[in-house]
Amino acid sequence: MLADWLGTAAQEIRPVVRRLREILLASARLFADERTLPVLDPGRGKVKKGYAWALARDDRPWGGTDPPAVVFRYAPGRGQEHARALLADYRGIVQCDGYAAYKALATGGDVTLAFCWRMSAAGSLT
Repeated sequence: MLADWLGTAAQEIRPVVRRLREILLASARLFADERTLPVLDPGRGKVKKGYAWALARDDRPWGGTDPPAVVFRYAPGRGQEHARALLADYRGIVQCDGYAAYKALATGGDVTLAFCWRMSAAGSLT
């Protein structure tokens, strides 16, 4: 019953999520990232790996007046087709890691990538 309620709620907020994504895609700068999440695989009775792709903005530290926002999109994989779907029709700056799926977005000239620094397991910047 709880799963049914959650599915119904997800359908009800779909227009809100769609509109929030439109608002985010009108931003000059965005942050994109993807994370793994466990997904039930009903046919096998096991859990498989899925991905939550995040599209976010928060320009407050730089004097921006737009409110912070984030939209998540589920995808079964981590390929460039999922990054393209997340950022379809976007023109602007995308802050992201150096993952190749994002690099493929910059080939058309509408997207400028701003790579973020991260610490490796060894403690050096990569």
